[in-house]
Amino acid sequence: MNKPATKQIEVQIMGQSYLLACPAGGEQALLEAVERVDTAMCRIRDAGKVKARDRIAVLASLNLAFELAQKETQALEATAHPTPLPPAMAAAAPAESWDTASLARLDDLARRIDHTLGQDGQLL
Repeated sequence: MNKPATKQIEVQIMGQSYLLACPAGGEQALLEAVERVDTAMCRIRDAGKVKARDRIAVLASLNLAFELAQKETQALEATAHPTPLPPAMAAAAPAESWDTASLARLDDLARRIDHTLGQDGQLL
């Protein structure tokens, strides 16, 4: 049986080097994950209340897991109670023809637009 091809990538997390195995084609996703972990750990370290690297890693992991759980819950709620389609889209195709993933993406996009407009009150 052939093993999937992997490569090793050296990354920095909170100033320390790590050599990580990565499946071929997964480099960008791994680097994005490393960036999220590094940011979360540095934020905790910079707050100054926790000094031990292992405790910082556990807290950052818990924070990231909590954020992921919230996003999953929001996605489930969005599919259970999808946002009604705007009139232009409803006229273009009946709601039954929209798949759940498309409705969830549309709902996420609407939330992001609302969030952005709420920050400064203008789109342009």
